[in-house]
Amino acid sequence: MKTTRKCRALLSVSLNLVALLFSTTAFITTYWCEGTQRVPKPNCSKERRHNCIDYGGNQTDQSKVHYSWETGDDRFLFRHFHTGIWYSCEENMNGGGEKCRSFIDLAPASERGVLWLSVVSEVLYIMLLVVGFSLMCLELFHSSSVIDGLKLNAFAAVFTVLSGLLGMVAHMMYTQVFQITVSLGPEDWRPHTWDYGWSFCLAWGSFTCCMAASVTTLNSYTKTVIEFRHKRKLFEQSLHEDRTFLEQEAFHYFRDRPVQSVSGSVEVFPAHGASRAKAGPRPGTATADLGDGPDSLGEEQC
Repeated sequence: MKTTRKCRALLSVSLNLVALLFSTTAFITTYWCEGTQRVPKPNCSKERRHNCIDYGGNQTDQSKVHYSWETGDDRFLFRHFHTGIWYSCEENMNGGGEKCRSFIDLAPASERGVLWLSVVSEVLYIMLLVVGFSLMCLELFHSSSVIDGLKLNAFAAVFTVLSGLLGMVAHMMYTQVFQITVSLGPEDWRPHTWDYGWSFCLAWGSFTCCMAASVTTLNSYTKTVIEFRHKRKLFEQSLHEDRTFLEQEAFHYFRDRPVQSVSGSVEVFPAHGASRAKAGPRPGTATADLGDGPDSLGEEQC
């Protein structure tokens, strides 16, 4: 039983550690959502000859009308972007690299309170995961008795379940805020196409591992309690059987004991009387024969 309990505790610790790593990585990265943004092409210049609109001729002469034969999506550039909880980064079309903006500033003013609540929930989610992981490690490596291990196991399960619920609420709130920002955010940021990124998958994978760790911990606690109750029931049953056996033995012993005493007294007292008859009168005692009493008296008188 001890080996099985250790294996279950080790599985819970491993799942909790994976959940903690996934949630921390998702929290600090900016790939929750990614896609493309449609931006107008800039005018071509001496420095820029590609991905631009070339009107031809002298573009500095404002008196001339300039025409472009590009229509539809050909007049736009599609730059890649990715967004996290803290920042939204998009490709820099004028040079290399990326430029990032705060996603909290991009969100509509009516949704910033929900976004901050999502951030706080994410922080609490990670903190409760740390507490649950610490309790599981104490239960696995430093618990001196089974009772102490059960107490640590129960507290670890409670903290892990609470962290999982907070993580689920935080992920759902962020998804809602992002979808509203796509519709009501700044026009120079609104995505043309977008989808969820690998950070979003890590966040929900962390939630899955967290709930699996909590279920495993609760299962370990329940199985250990059931095993102890079963052993206690067997012990009480065996103790009751031993007590019943001792009571029956005592009853038979005290029931047969008086019969043996009476039979012994019956045998002892006749033997004692016979021995006294055989022994005769004691020395120094006088015995008188009642039949010879008158004759002897008459002889004495004559």
